[in-house]
Amino acid sequence: MRSNAKQEPFRSRVYTDRPAYADFDAPRKFMAIESIIARRLIEHPHAMCSYSGGSDSDILIDLIERVRNLFSFPPVDYAFFNTGLEMEATKRHVREVGDIYGVEIRVCRPKTNIVRATREFGLPFVSKIMSAGLECVQRKGIPLSIADEYAEAEDKVAKRQELRRRYPKCEQAINFLCGCNSAGEPRPNIQLVIGSSKYMLDFIKEHPIPFRVSNRCCDVCKKSVAHEIQKGYDMVITGERRAEGGMRSVPRKDNTSMCFTETADGTYRLRPLYYVTDEDKAWYKKYYGIRYSDAYEVYGLKRTGCCGCSISSKAVDDLEKIRPYEPNLVKAAWAVFGESYKYRQKYNAYKSERMKLEKDKQKE
Repeated sequence: MRSNAKQEPFRSRVYTDRPAYADFDAPRKFMAIESIIARRLIEHPHAMCSYSGGSDSDILIDLIERVRNLFSFPPVDYAFFNTGLEMEATKRHVREVGDIYGVEIRVCRPKTNIVRATREFGLPFVSKIMSAGLECVQRKGIPLSIADEYAEAEDKVAKRQELRRRYPKCEQAINFLCGCNSAGEPRPNIQLVIGSSKYMLDFIKEHPIPFRVSNRCCDVCKKSVAHEIQKGYDMVITGERRAEGGMRSVPRKDNTSMCFTETADGTYRLRPLYYVTDEDKAWYKKYYGIRYSDAYEVYGLKRTGCCGCSISSKAVDDLEKIRPYEPNLVKAAWAVFGESYKYRQKYNAYKSERMKLEKDKQKE
């Protein structure tokens, strides 16, 4: 007998295990965050913080320095990772913020810059998750047709097992294309599958990707550099927020309700802003008089991150906002990510047309 009870939507551990302060209003939430920072700095005083020059980092450094000065804690070391494609506005802001708080923000550069990294590994496309999945499909040479095989199979578990035998050591690519897990169970509504982007599979079938896809430029230009810098510290502090979406909203082994964990190498990681919303940030900025970089205050950007990164759906629009102030940087970004920008525009047009056709068909 079918139950008429409304099925509860699936919620990941990021939501279900969130701490009580995640639902506080802005003043109380930041008081709780300050107490968390204070506690962890007492336990792990030899700490470093990644500072990006973005709005999240501006809130984070203000919180840390406010707590540190209140309790006379030892200095926290700050590091800014310059990928080789950064706005002058950001680099200038890094220097200005260091002067405001009386701290040194160390500028760290990768051995391989963003230009060489994208040429060697490929270009990011749509999201880090989508890029990782497509990279695996391209690298393993998995045909897109396996998605149809799986969809049409009556016994999906058996089909999944057969695909494993046919394409050994390709678990990620198979799950990504088929929208399932390794047991063969359909998982069409999670972020880790190609179906998370509407019509993407159909689009790629009709318009094959004309370049290599990869999100490894982020690993090469930021993560690997950060991991090297972070060695020797007791605790690493980062400004990740769940509200940013993408990979940062996906549960991970090191996510806990307090956003404080011990990593495999024995280093502790603290993410104080993880449950801070955009509204919380706006309150904090106004209350404490925080000034963001000119990228926000003058250019009008909503987010910065890696300048021009083709993962951002607004990359091309944002570059036009930057153009009047830093035209050479815009030219450089197009030289690096241009193929991905154009393919994204083609996909957006395809998606819009498909959605329009569906809407028109429903009216008939």
